[in-house]
Amino acid sequence: MKLDILVFGAHPDDAELGAGATIAKAVAQGKKVGIIDLTRGELGTRGTAEIRDREAAKAGEILGLAMRENMEFADGFFTNDRTHQMALIREIRRLRPDVVLCNAIEDRHIDHARGSNLVSDACFLSGLVKIDTKAEGDDHWQEPWRPRQVYHYIQWKNLEPDFVVDVSGFIETKMEAIHAYTSQFYDPKSDEPDTPISSKNFTDSVIYRARDLGRLIGVEYAEGFTAERPVAVRNLDDLI
Repeated sequence: MKLDILVFGAHPDDAELGAGATIAKAVAQGKKVGIIDLTRGELGTRGTAEIRDREAAKAGEILGLAMRENMEFADGFFTNDRTHQMALIREIRRLRPDVVLCNAIEDRHIDHARGSNLVSDACFLSGLVKIDTKAEGDDHWQEPWRPRQVYHYIQWKNLEPDFVVDVSGFIETKMEAIHAYTSQFYDPKSDEPDTPISSKNFTDSVIYRARDLGRLIGVEYAEGFTAERPVAVRNLDDLI
């Protein structure tokens, strides 16, 4: 399988929260989009790893993903080292995405920035011809592959985006995918402990952030991203 866009998240629900509407729009445009979750979110206060597995699968169906996998790295304790980099290099070379989206470069949860750096480094290393890899269960050596672009979505902190994507018409799909994680987000009937993301204010903030970014560019809703290098356009009229 070759993907157009591969989205990484340190935890199940990161991709939906940060880029769910952008994913839904890309799928609607006929692009093949996949998600790789680095961990199962097993240290989360609410729910269990098994529950989050089921929620992630449901969210993936809502978004229309071509694939979704979990690396099963240790929640809270994975590191940006050779072992983890090599595991991601194998996946990047197997799926050969043109564009990679990954966690925020800075955030409240320590796994987010760590996951951001890990994925970014793996994308670079994946293009080096002297790193030899084989996909699991395959005897053939993989070809080097480096995504053309690596972008970072925005999460808890209000980082300044380098560019925004008009996602008007897709915010409902994003929110439906987010609400697939019933164990994690606002539910007035839940007897689970409160967390920073389980409040109604947090769920509402997903909407009003998208609406505010949309306001800044003259559309209804938008999602913001940061880039590792200057964002280029072919012509001035590429901009909306």
